[in-house]
Amino acid sequence: MSKLQLILLFLTLSSSFQLLCDGKVMMEYIGATGIPVKLEDVPIEDAIDFHFILSFAIDADSSGAAQNGVFSPYWAATLTPAAVAAAKAQHPNVKAMASLSGWSLGPKTLSWYNPRNRDLWISNAFSSLKTLIHTYHLDGVDVDYERFPKHSGDSFAYCIGELITMLKNHSLITVATIAPFYSTVAPYVELCGRYGGVIDYVNYQFYTDKVRSPEKYLEAFRNRTVQFDGNKVLPAYEVDGRGIQGDEFFAALGLLEQSGFEIDGAMIFSADASASGGFYYEKRTQEFLLNNATRKFVH
Repeated sequence: MSKLQLILLFLTLSSSFQLLCDGKVMMEYIGATGIPVKLEDVPIEDAIDFHFILSFAIDADSSGAAQNGVFSPYWAATLTPAAVAAAKAQHPNVKAMASLSGWSLGPKTLSWYNPRNRDLWISNAFSSLKTLIHTYHLDGVDVDYERFPKHSGDSFAYCIGELITMLKNHSLITVATIAPFYSTVAPYVELCGRYGGVIDYVNYQFYTDKVRSPEKYLEAFRNRTVQFDGNKVLPAYEVDGRGIQGDEFFAALGLLEQSGFEIDGAMIFSADASASGGFYYEKRTQEFLLNNATRKFVH
């Protein structure tokens, strides 16, 4: 087979997988706790666009001291460049992303800080993330700053919005997500208001809203789709954690669907917690998404 034929075959297969996965997305955080979880262990349905969100890339040194936009990887040691490449080779529907910041680095609680020189922060972030993207074969970034100073102005929206825009304009990433929760809604709403065109999904942390019934989950989901672009908000679940738990989550997904929401994706935190339980929630969530697609097709 000639080189041209191989290229055409690859393009055909890529197009087929894009059509197959169209509209169905699964987001899964992985690597935040240091548990040696492996990408290859996570069950993946080929008909779903599956995003692994490596947690976390942090613009701080190992002590938690801010590094002015210079990001370094702090996810589990098992999530190597070779492991990411292997997962993507085995499953063409897999994408890999770096989640930025998170809640803490060891005992050090992290926070967004107002850079003295915002454009320098953006330049440092762009350069360091470019290196991570190439090294780890990444397709996107997830923004998960979880603490903000009282007077941050528009620095977060400007710096993060310009950073994502630059990464996309240079074709370094194809997907960008944000991960707000109840106490960080305001800066993320501002970010979406100014740069919503470069943000693809909202991984809102519904488990922080302290709802434990499908009816309350529906209410919370409806409220958050008003604050953010409703077409981008994904229902979310925390394994063995806060918020709605167990099969009540799937009852909530069914209620969302019955109430008129198209459930084309979901976010789970995290594979680290799921590993010991055989990834039950990943399997059930993907099953729900595929069955949901079948019902839509039938009707």
